[in-house]
Amino acid sequence: MHGADVHPPLALSDIRAILLDIEGTTTPVEFVQQVLFPYARARVHDYLDQHDVGVLRAEYRAELPQSGLPSWNPADDLGSAETYVYWLMDRDRKSTGLKSLQGRIWEAGYRAGELTGKGEVYPDVRPALARWRKAGKEIAIFSSGSIQAQRNLFANTTDGDLSSFFSGYFDTTTGSKREAGSYGKIAAALRRTPGEVLFVSDVTAELDAARSAGMHTTLCVRGNPGEAPTSDHPRIRSFAELA
Repeated sequence: MHGADVHPPLALSDIRAILLDIEGTTTPVEFVQQVLFPYARARVHDYLDQHDVGVLRAEYRAELPQSGLPSWNPADDLGSAETYVYWLMDRDRKSTGLKSLQGRIWEAGYRAGELTGKGEVYPDVRPALARWRKAGKEIAIFSSGSIQAQRNLFANTTDGDLSSFFSGYFDTTTGSKREAGSYGKIAAALRRTPGEVLFVSDVTAELDAARSAGMHTTLCVRGNPGEAPTSDHPRIRSFAELA
């Protein structure tokens, strides 16, 4: 299969739960990278606390030895943690400590009204969520962003509060999105067999892991389909294609 290939609408008759990725699937990558990430980066110094330092220090030690890793000064844990956070951000690492910190910063931004109503979602998302729920499908999210960040995003979108459509949120505390075990845990948490769950993502490696766990999978191709990765997963350009 090549990047331009698109499958016909996929039937969901045997699907009981739909698990969605966020970035590039429900939400444009540009919103996350050009709005949310810079907002958090500018406020790391003000929000970093001792709990964050402990989590980040443990993650840092697990990184060793690694070329290019900034040094950690035990006499300045807070400063070292801040430097490490920027290092993680620059590499878009799926660090649980980083994602937790970003989630708290974004939550404060929503409370202050600085991010309220700015959570961008693709125009086909809300109609699809309503259609799936009406059909009795359970809908959940699996993202590297913290559960807190996920909840805030969908409660404050450009299409209104979408949080009532979701019955579950999962992040890296469940496990890596590229490991089959994570999807087995999610299916169990949803009280479904993996074969009753459809996972939709724009990342082939994540879909491979979900399929290894027994889930159905669909590659979400937004933008130019010619730039999509070669994949043997069914693919869609819009949630409207999930009938």
